Amino acid sequence: MVEWAKDGHEPAFRELVRRYERPVFSLLYRMVRDRALAEDLAQETFIKVLNGIRSYRAEFKFSSWIFKIANNAAIDQLRRRNLDTLSLDGAPHAHTPEEMQATAPQLGSGRESPLDEVTARELGGQIEQAIARLRPEYRACILLRHVEGHSYEEIAQMLELPLGTVKTYIHRARNELRVYLDGARE
Repeated sequence: MVEWAKDGHEPAFRELVRRYERPVFSLLYRMVRDRALAEDLAQETFIKVLNGIRSYRAEFKFSSWIFKIANNAAIDQLRRRNLDTLSLDGAPHAHTPEEMQATAPQLGSGRESPLDEVTARELGGQIEQAIARLRPEYRACILLRHVEGHSYEEIAQMLELPLGTVKTYIHRARNELRVYLDGARE
């Protein structure tokens, strides 16, 4: 599919967009916590992919390449605007319940009691809030590892960081998350 897209076959590129639009949007939304901005960044990502697809090298996973472009767009945006991704009261701002549910961490088996389901949903919200408080670099590594399921090596490749730096960022992010979540329980 990628080779066809590289050769200028528009249907092949449309198929790549179809396959990756949801995961790219999800990553961007989790990074910037603003639906409209995430949609703009996703569009920007796919424009960059279209313009740069001829430079894509097949020895790298296509998903790693596209996530790298999306992640760089998000980090550039966060640095440019120095976005505060969390309101003062600790709640994400201007999100509908449907948007929050669509991007919330999925905890549990789906066979919980109503009380367990509410508890899991509250914990998911606390985790989302804690992730939003992380530095963009830490947030990117945590999301790519634990939400998108990429290996440390893939993350290093996507973010153009040494493997040791990725491991350090994930370790530090986990420690910060632990502190945030411990504080949320008190």
